[in-house]
Amino acid sequence: MKTLLYRFFINHWPRKLISLILAMIVWMMVNRSLTVTKVIPNIPVRITNVPHGKTIEGMQIDGTLSKRITLSLNGQRAVLDELSSKDLQIVIDAKDKPQEWIAAINKKNLVSLNPDIDVNKMISKIGQIEMIIRQSKLVTERIPVAVTPTGEVPKGYQYLDVYPYQLFMTVNGPEDAVKRLKARGLKLSINLNDISQEELDQIQSSQAGDKSDEISFFVPDAWKKISLPLLSDAPIQIDDPQAKELRIDFSRQDLLPIGFSIPVTVFFPPKYSKTLNPETYTLATSEFIAKKNGIKVINAPLYAHGVSRHFLETVKDMVQVVIIANPKSERETLLWNVQFMYPHELEDRYVSKVISESHDIVYDQQPHLLEDYLRNRFRNYMSRFRLYTPDNHKLSLKIELQANAISVTPQKTP
Repeated sequence: MKTLLYRFFINHWPRKLISLILAMIVWMMVNRSLTVTKVIPNIPVRITNVPHGKTIEGMQIDGTLSKRITLSLNGQRAVLDELSSKDLQIVIDAKDKPQEWIAAINKKNLVSLNPDIDVNKMISKIGQIEMIIRQSKLVTERIPVAVTPTGEVPKGYQYLDVYPYQLFMTVNGPEDAVKRLKARGLKLSINLNDISQEELDQIQSSQAGDKSDEISFFVPDAWKKISLPLLSDAPIQIDDPQAKELRIDFSRQDLLPIGFSIPVTVFFPPKYSKTLNPETYTLATSEFIAKKNGIKVINAPLYAHGVSRHFLETVKDMVQVVIIANPKSERETLLWNVQFMYPHELEDRYVSKVISESHDIVYDQQPHLLEDYLRNRFRNYMSRFRLYTPDNHKLSLKIELQANAISVTPQKTP
């Protein structure tokens, strides 16, 4: 066996080595001379010499279209095997072209982005295709942007509002596309999941000297971008000057003590007035309902949840609990709710107080925006205002008609 291998490799080895080298050379020459056809998708198209004041729908800042094409290429196998869409580009000249024309794409439009590839030598031909090119008037418009928070609020906090709730951004592009954008507007979604509890806690601690329970998270510039693939291959920054003031406001989910007495009154529906009226039924006093200076009030410590101290200070002495009197045949337990007296005046008072203590730059420029925002916040506070007991449970009342009296008893909730 050894002798056989020795003879195979050693005998006449110079001639065998030359034969091997020649065989490799022949293989390399044949392999490079072989031509094959390869289909390459997603090849970018760039338009040059677009007339001033004109553009093409889907054209990016560098002239590249958002639409890509697929080409069938014929050329050297060794080259095509390694070729991808990243190495090529189709270039179409728009000089002296009409408003709309059909571009016949052939080999002369094919440009190599890889300096190691010479398309003229290495690619023999391409499957010719046609592409419709439509030029459009280039316009600039200010597009409204609605700011919309999404996701979950960090633990321990409650979402209040976003301010400003609408911005504008300058958009350049084809007239038809820009008009469509302006008609429907744009949306900037801010994911609340990207805001951590630690960040809000840090903001809260930095304003420890401030008695406000409202915390403003100023949105980073990196979040103030919108993707418009038809106009740009990269997200576009919102250029509205008000964008620098964009913030999301939160409140702590702490219980706030209500440091004032809340009156309790009874509403008697007129349709039951023959049997149910202030002369036939009166509100009974108890440990829970006390009579002070002729006014019946809740005689127990109460707390509020989801509002601010500013709000509580504003509505102080202008809030009451109202019981709705109904016959026992309709309801065994009477309904009740919290009612604010003269809410429009309270709203004005709240807005005036907050603005007087505000150093908001946007307010100096467009005061109506901040006023609308604060009015909306006050209304939200009124709608979410709830009474709580010291053990952090919503106040639950059992209210019943008894002999010539209406009894009110607090109930423990699980």
